[in-house]
Amino acid sequence: MDDKTTPSPESEETASEEALTQMSRPSVVAIVGRPNVGKSTLFNKFYGKRKAIVHDLPGVTRDRNTATCSYKDRSFTLIDTGGLDFETEETEEIAFRNQSKKAVSEADLLLFLTDAREGLTPADREVFDFIRSHGKPVYLVVNKTEGNGASQLNDFYQLGVTLYPISAEHNLGLSDLLDALYRDLLPCDTEHEELQMRGAEDCIPKIVVLGRPNVGKSTLVNTLLQEDRMVTGSTPGTTRDAIDTTVLYQGKQYIFIDTAGIRKRGKVIYGVEQYSVGRSKEALNRADIALLLLDGVEGVTEQDTKIAGMILSACRGVILLVNKVDILKEEKKAFLEGQMDRYFPFLKYAKKLEIHYISARTGEGVSEIFEKAQRIYERFSARISTGDLNRFFEKCIDAQPPPTVRSGRRTRLYYITQALTSPPTFIVFSNTLDIPDFYIQYIENRLREKFGFAGVPIRIKLREKKGDADRR
Repeated sequence: MDDKTTPSPESEETASEEALTQMSRPSVVAIVGRPNVGKSTLFNKFYGKRKAIVHDLPGVTRDRNTATCSYKDRSFTLIDTGGLDFETEETEEIAFRNQSKKAVSEADLLLFLTDAREGLTPADREVFDFIRSHGKPVYLVVNKTEGNGASQLNDFYQLGVTLYPISAEHNLGLSDLLDALYRDLLPCDTEHEELQMRGAEDCIPKIVVLGRPNVGKSTLVNTLLQEDRMVTGSTPGTTRDAIDTTVLYQGKQYIFIDTAGIRKRGKVIYGVEQYSVGRSKEALNRADIALLLLDGVEGVTEQDTKIAGMILSACRGVILLVNKVDILKEEKKAFLEGQMDRYFPFLKYAKKLEIHYISARTGEGVSEIFEKAQRIYERFSARISTGDLNRFFEKCIDAQPPPTVRSGRRTRLYYITQALTSPPTFIVFSNTLDIPDFYIQYIENRLREKFGFAGVPIRIKLREKKGDADRR
């Protein structure tokens, strides 16, 4: 009698589904190495854009940075990591190292990057021993081989693996490396996947977390993710790049973007910090909603006002978050709301309804952020039909007719239409462009009341259109 167990049709079907899922999932490729060997430069070259900050200073990359890349008919998820330094035992450096270790664990393939100019160092050997212990395919990539850099290549043959000489900065050897990598990438329908991903991302709210240094932005993102995805610390400036992370909450996806703290312009140090602030501004421009995180203990500052002004200029939805509610006295809330009235008079659309108290450290009030963000995103991307708009518009004009312009000619408002979403943009057609600001504000206020645009900026533009009475 045969002792072998015959698999059931159900188990075979499950196994085949798992195999198909594995085949359709893009490979995960992590770039690892000691500090300052060019990992972020290579990351940017593969991605095709400058997504990671590049600088001669070691240790610029701290959090894991990811991007979806493609080569020929295959796509892969690329992870940029901080330099692996096993010598230091400083608390923050250990945290940065742990982020790199997590990337190695998550990856299917590892690009071990070294520096040809410095040759094979003891630190390289230590990193190589660590990543080889994971039993994953390792590509030994020797960077900076332009000029005299190739003279040190013989050192790297001691590791006993095939090496790939490149110059990430000068695009040398990258196609050969990608050709070699291609053989180990999981096959998938790149074009279909990219279209699907692009379409899916267009429907996912993108939420950027902004604030002064050390107000708890990375702690908040970690709490939202329920994992230590971002390195946190008491030292201002721990976060240097804008890092996108997808969060799933109650069946819906959200993209949260952690950013570097924005200091006063006069205090920003040229170099890495300047790039970091630039990335924070770029992140705001591609987001739908900004979470402005305020320190409840310190209160509202002038710099908070400037960051709020950036959000207003970018025309993004906004939620005002007051952090550290776990150590905030109840009577301080009234004081803070008074401060916000004084400091943020231009953010009327965000106040009252969208002020929210949280503790990024304990998680108090954090889950409500998803619900608020979803409501604001729906308003931010809402489109009102022309019929509904003009029925509203007629009542609006009847209740408060437009004022006569300076020339004495009667102002005629013909109709209103919505031209764009994200943010909602409306065009009012009139026989004159000389309409006072207070009347435009009146229309905006009525739009907010009627269609519920709390927390969302509205643009109203005038367009001149001659009516029959104006032609005669």
